Amino acid sequence: MKEYDLIVIGSGSGMNYVSLIMQQYPEMKVAIIDKDKPGGICLTRGCIPSKMLLYPAELVREIGNADRFGIHAEIRSIDFKFVMDRMRSSIDEDIEMIHEGLSSDPKLDYYEDVVEFIEPYVLKVGEEQITSKMIFLSIGSKPMIPPVKGLDGISYLTSDTVLELTTLPESLAIIGGGYIAAEYSHFFSAMGSKVTIIGRSPRIVDNEEPEISELARKKMAQYIDIITDHEVSDIQSSGKQKKIIAKDRNSGDEMELLVDEVLVATGRSPNTDILHPEKGGVETDERGWIKVNDHLETTCSNVWAFGDANGHYLFKHVGNYESTLVYQNAVLKEDIKTDYHAVPYAIFSYPEMAGVGIGEAAAIEQYGKDNISIGFHRFEDTGKGMAMDLDSYFVKVILGDSGSTLLGVHIIGPQASVLIHQLITVMNTPGSNIGPVVNGMDIHPSLSEVVKRALYSRMSVEEYHSVLKSLELEY
Repeated sequence: MKEYDLIVIGSGSGMNYVSLIMQQYPEMKVAIIDKDKPGGICLTRGCIPSKMLLYPAELVREIGNADRFGIHAEIRSIDFKFVMDRMRSSIDEDIEMIHEGLSSDPKLDYYEDVVEFIEPYVLKVGEEQITSKMIFLSIGSKPMIPPVKGLDGISYLTSDTVLELTTLPESLAIIGGGYIAAEYSHFFSAMGSKVTIIGRSPRIVDNEEPEISELARKKMAQYIDIITDHEVSDIQSSGKQKKIIAKDRNSGDEMELLVDEVLVATGRSPNTDILHPEKGGVETDERGWIKVNDHLETTCSNVWAFGDANGHYLFKHVGNYESTLVYQNAVLKEDIKTDYHAVPYAIFSYPEMAGVGIGEAAAIEQYGKDNISIGFHRFEDTGKGMAMDLDSYFVKVILGDSGSTLLGVHIIGPQASVLIHQLITVMNTPGSNIGPVVNGMDIHPSLSEVVKRALYSRMSVEEYHSVLKSLELEY
């Protein structure tokens, strides 16, 4: 049995500190194991390839809106195959570079095979058994496939396999109404597909604030069909197409839809069925995510799980943050606890959405309605927003301590993923005090002014809902 000082399962965020560890401790014997293409989900089939598709989609939408400014532009054609090939070739180059680096590094052993626990600290890779007293589990996740009747009898797409398409489907149904559905509905509708989203929730992107969800629905409905509060009960082949039968969750009424392709976007599920962590003394929760303490250590001492593996937040930036903590706690023997109070996210749909911190409902539950205030400002009520002819987009901030402490931020509109960053920084400073943003100078006119003005326009929860009602955004 081959012995190592460190075994890392997964070549995404798990690799973040491997080079540094090997430099600091050159005598360490390290093994990297990944059954998939190296680079992790973000590079191979997640954030990077999807954003390479979404930027062309954004260009299509911007060109389509140019006539509002007296610019009469026309898109003569969209080369879908070129868009897809460009994405794949770029990703493949990065994957090959990582593969070459792992394969040729004499200081580590790279296993391209399935791995599973045999017993605590002992793993089987292919036909070989290896062991280490320090193991990093950064095993990622996989698409969750719902138990829909007939689904296993048709060909369907997931967020993994959709990247393999070479021909644009004329019509596409997306099962699920979350982040993945919002982004891929934007992409395929911009490319020219007729897209229908079918979601179980009463709202689209229902993790968002209700008013953001409602505005997103109104804006997205200009390009796609959105069916909410429906459960897909059956899918059947119908010639070259697929027939979807969905049932209204309130009335029980059924509807039918014929499409060329079906994309299942109902979330992510754990990979632990392959790893068999229970044999290694590593416990999982009822869904299969690996249990960790607030230092990211599993129930087996010196075995650590981070990124998608622990199921906390399935974002690459969270995986990167957690990998830092594991390096500090496992390798440097420090004592640092996880802090998830300001986990940011963005949805690169059309319109774009972003958030950090808690929402209004959670703030009321934690602090009481009378102890919070809400700031709200629309993009169109700034100089730059007026110049861009923006309509209805807004920033919502949730404040505590008489309006000085930032509890949460929620944005819908152009560049939401960029605008939110100054407030992410605020939430990671002692006291989360908004003073530096409020007292600083914003370039005028710029979109960033909408953030400051939202911080200024503090009102009670009741006043805020009166504003929403006047804007027809109350859900």
